[in-house]
Parts: sequence; C-alpha cells; structure tokens
Amino acid sequence: MAQLQAQVGRWVVGQPRPLFELTVALACNGHCLIEGVPGLGKTLLVHTVARSLGLRFARVQCTPDLMPGDITGTALLLDERGHERFEFQPGPLFANLCLADEINRATPRTQSAFLEAMQEGQVTVMGESHPLPHPFLLLATQNPIEMEGTYPLPEAQLDRFFFKICLTDPAPADLQKVLTLPATDDRAVVATIDLAPLQAAVEEVLLPTPVVAYATRLLLASRPKGAHSATAAASLRLGISPRGGRFWVRAARGVALGAGRHQVDFTDLRAIAAPALRHRLLLKLEAEMEGTTADQVVDQLLEEVQP
Repeated sequence: MAQLQAQVGRWVVGQPRPLFELTVALACNGHCLIEGVPGLGKTLLVHTVARSLGLRFARVQCTPDLMPGDITGTALLLDERGHERFEFQPGPLFANLCLADEINRATPRTQSAFLEAMQEGQVTVMGESHPLPHPFLLLATQNPIEMEGTYPLPEAQLDRFFFKICLTDPAPADLQKVLTLPATDDRAVVATIDLAPLQAAVEEVLLPTPVVAYATRLLLASRPKGAHSATAAASLRLGISPRGGRFWVRAARGVALGAGRHQVDFTDLRAIAAPALRHRLLLKLEAEMEGTTADQVVDQLLEEVQP
C-alpha cells in the first residue's frame, strides 16, 4: 500500500489524504465516488492508479445521451452463411478499473446500469448474465459546483459506493510542484497479480467485538428516529445503512493493514469515518439551509459516541 501511494503521489501532488483513502478502498475492493472542482486531478488520479497497478483501464465519459448499452455492452446480430446468431460485445465495464467521468451527467436510466455491476459483479443483457473480470473497480467522478444539466445520484446508488473521496485545493508549495510536473510516466511498480493478495490480507485482519459494538452504537446514533442522538434528530433525514456499516468496518481493516497491524482499533474506525459515511447521510432541509455539511455531522456523531 505504501509503495502504491508513493508512486502515485509523484504525479498526483498535494492530495495525500484522498490518495490514502483511495488506496484503502483498492485494498478493500471497494468502488469510489471522487468529488472535486475541475482541474484538481480527479481523472489523473484514477488513470495513474490504473497504470501503476498494471490494470486494464477503461473510461466512460458520461453525457445525457449516453445509453445503458454503451456501458454494459450489447448483443449484435451476426449472419454467418445464412445462419443468424447473437454475439455479445462487451462494453467498457469489462475492464479491471472503469472510470465513469462526471457520472452525474448521465441520465437516471443510464446510471442504473452501474448498479448491478457494483453490487453483483456482473451485467445482464437480453436476459443473459455476463460476469465482470476480477478485480473490478468502478471509480466515478463528479463536479460539485456545476449543477446545470446534471442528475443527482439516487440514494441507492450512493450507498453502493465504498467511499466518497473529496479533493481539495493543493497548498502553495504543492501547487509549485504541480506546475513543474512532466506530462506522463509509463512505469508501473505494482503488478496486477499483487492486488489480490493485498485484498485477501484485509480479510485476515481481526475485528474485535468491542470495535464492532462501537460501530453499532454509532450507526444507531445516526438514525433520526428513536432519539439515539441529538445530532441525528436535529440534522438528519436518513442515517447510515447496515451496508454502510459493513463497508465502514471493512475500511477500518484496510487502515489497520496499512499501518502494519493485524487487529482493528477504535482509532482505525474514527480515522476513516468521513469518506466511508459522508455520502450515506441525508441532511434535513433546515440543516442544509444553515450550512451544515455531512462531514460536520460525522464529526458531531464521533464526538457524541465515544469508544
């Protein structure tokens, strides 16, 4: 994990926290939603990770006229000496790492084509299921500023993303480095075969019962009904789902593995709470009007619910 972060960090400068979060997600075989204003390097980050891992990479530029078949693939009717048959032509989802650039510009119908791939690792075309390659990782980007001509992702799709990673403006010193970077680097330092043992090692990290109990208490505190938390009652319409909780504790395993430990600690859960939980919280309209953000609510929940 450290080797991958060091390699990608040479070209994606000034984003150490997003790079750390993406590395954890890769180790946990999780899909990510990457958010940031134009020009911060969202596409560069994904492409550099794919090149560094030696993974087969495909890019989908999401637009309103994009159709589901453009993503999943389609069945073509072939005529061979008078005998007609259908042959499936795979789409860009049949890559190890697929970048869905500006995913919120695709229509809801097209966005739904990603759901089966993210959850089941397969696509269904004309009633026939086709398994995706292993590993399969979907990394989607979106611009939080320009909302005209976009379609907000539904809660069901947001909840399938392992992390929501937010890119921020680089510091002045990092910005100077960005301005002097060369255009490309084709050297790969981690082979595709090395990713599977890393993902398997995450499963071997122990998850103590007190840590699971702590995660359970925070999930319960995020529910606006039941008066488990003053923060949830005041700010939230929807709390963290059980699937979100499973992703959270799995991410904590990845953090522990990256730190060289074989057992999850409370600090691992708290360290990775923001990217794992921020997109699963649905704020009340009153809270949004007051300027409250999902990250602030996560911090408040962590303050209220102590180990």
